Amino acid sequence: MDWKLRTRTLSNHEHTLVMGVVNVTPDSFSDGGRFFEQAEAVAHGRRLAAAGADLVDVGGESTRPGAPPVSAEEESRRVVPVVRALAADGIVVSVDTTKACVAEEAISVGGEIVNDVSALSDPAMAAVIADRGAGVVLMHMQGTPATMQADPHYDNVTAEVLAALLERAALAESSGIDRERICLDPGIGFGKSIEHNLKLLHDLEAFTSTSYPILVGSSRKSFLGVLAGLPNPLDRDAATAGTTALAVAAGVFCVRVHDVPGNLQSARVADAIVRSRNFDEVGG
Repeated sequence: MDWKLRTRTLSNHEHTLVMGVVNVTPDSFSDGGRFFEQAEAVAHGRRLAAAGADLVDVGGESTRPGAPPVSAEEESRRVVPVVRALAADGIVVSVDTTKACVAEEAISVGGEIVNDVSALSDPAMAAVIADRGAGVVLMHMQGTPATMQADPHYDNVTAEVLAALLERAALAESSGIDRERICLDPGIGFGKSIEHNLKLLHDLEAFTSTSYPILVGSSRKSFLGVLAGLPNPLDRDAATAGTTALAVAAGVFCVRVHDVPGNLQSARVADAIVRSRNFDEVGG
């Protein structure tokens, strides 16, 4: 499958893609603001790319449960210089934002993708993406970061999340975004209980059977901490690698992770196993 971006096309023909995460925030759940300073954020993005990340996602507003909003001006101040520096190095850069004005600035300095956890809640977002020809990730979230974990409820989480994503994809297409530029994300941990997250991961083939590339981001999420008894998010990389292998086996296009080296190993081994099904014989 191919995913068309602003100036290039990404493909999973050879392997599942790995997206590294750069949080330019003081209050990220996963790294506690370690990369809030611009120079550190740029250096971290470069390290992720050097470690094998196919693309790097830069965000300036925390989406952890209960996180306060950030103004567009402050978010742009945080992310735009980082996007500019990484894109100048030839790195494929995604900007993690829900604000059209931030997306437009990031695209103007070299961003290729808008990773929108609100799936076009900003009425101006679709036009920015369509006009610039950027790729887009449409993610499912029940509620907002401030409210999403209060009491998430679904009658059938897989069916409801899939239907909601397809509806947002249809909206994107009707707003002028080319179908081949759209990627979908079921939103693990965004308005979901532990049981909901497990069910979505179990049912990933329902999403990969669509004609859209699928991105999965379970990295260091709290449900992994509960399942594995790991209260510190920084200790959850091995648990994340387990979900990465399962996601690859289900045929996802890309996994979004904080620990690129560990998850790259998991993804490559899972890719080799899954892709071996395509051979009539396996040499020893």
